[in-house]
Amino acid sequence: MNHHQTLAKNYGAPAFNAVRGDGLYLYDESGKRYLDFGSGIAVTSVGHSHPKWVHAVQAQAANLVHCSNLYGIPGQQKLADRLVAKAGPGRVLFCNSGAEANEALLKLARLHGKQRTSEEGKRYTVIGAENAFHGRTFGGMAATPQEKIQGGFRPMLDGFKFGQLNRIESFDRLVDDSVAAVFIESIQGEGGIFPAEPGFLRELRALCTERNALLMLDEVQCGIGRSGHFFAYEASGILPDAIGMAKGLGGGFPIGAIWVAEAYAELFQPGSHGTTFGGNPLACAAANAVLDIIEEEELLEKVRANSATWHQDIQTLANKHSEHIAGIRGAGYMVGLALKPEGLNLKIANAAREKGLLVVPAGQNTLRMLPALTANPEQLSEAVAILDEAFANVER
Repeated sequence: MNHHQTLAKNYGAPAFNAVRGDGLYLYDESGKRYLDFGSGIAVTSVGHSHPKWVHAVQAQAANLVHCSNLYGIPGQQKLADRLVAKAGPGRVLFCNSGAEANEALLKLARLHGKQRTSEEGKRYTVIGAENAFHGRTFGGMAATPQEKIQGGFRPMLDGFKFGQLNRIESFDRLVDDSVAAVFIESIQGEGGIFPAEPGFLRELRALCTERNALLMLDEVQCGIGRSGHFFAYEASGILPDAIGMAKGLGGGFPIGAIWVAEAYAELFQPGSHGTTFGGNPLACAAANAVLDIIEEEELLEKVRANSATWHQDIQTLANKHSEHIAGIRGAGYMVGLALKPEGLNLKIANAAREKGLLVVPAGQNTLRMLPALTANPEQLSEAVAILDEAFANVER
């Protein structure tokens, strides 16, 4: 397909028009069915058009879609209570996307830095990680040290430095008196599925506590159950100071949020941040339905159980096609295949799509698989079988 004549060309030309979704499947205009292991890039966390989710959104749409945050919104209050129960004592601020959540975290860092010194603008540096991705706003881009993201948009927002993920000494060198926060993804997503190791997260937590810098975690792609834990950092046993989330939280309806630990929850005061749509009744109905489904269908337990076998199958695939698969990375239903040579991830993604499987390329020549949390063992096996054929075709 070509670009549509009235749409901006900031995306590549689409492979097909998507018109319908059902569970793990996406359908194009011709009626062709695809096994969807992209999930709208980790968004349709409970599958396409889950009946319980559809009912919740329809019922809310017939009742109250939107009112401003000048008024209390019961569904928003309920959702905040539930997120605090999962993250720990603190408060939640709602927005509309992952980039907005990360922007709110950067504002939190500035407020923390201002509180730590008598002079505003003295302590505001944020230490991120190389190979990160935090969104395409000016704050998000500045925290994303990649030429393909920043190129054409300089000058960047000031106040960012970068260590190497899983190398605590590189962060140790950078966290000085000018630093307000450390900001990393629990699992780097767009960069190529690189998990922060549990030991590294524990060392980073200790470092931030010692130097009075916030530890802020971007869980936009890896959160809401994708790793087999509600938040991906949970495997390390730490407690961060703030968490950004979005994507899978709404199950397909736009919603983002940040959780801020109790010690810092008072930094936001009336006037310090705001959003017209953030946490509106319809968005919160969608997100509450997602949490209901995750809990009622025990999806975290299922992801942990099913991914154990699935990861073994993927490792077998990697051994079979070792000339093209350098390794696998990830957790739960967030898996990256490291490929060789350069550019093979696009070729395999295209070949898999022809055979009815949707997967997503990522940085560092990685192929991403992000199935809905509802994916069953048969669907996981089918995806591996289709990839096996795609690699065999390339090798021929």
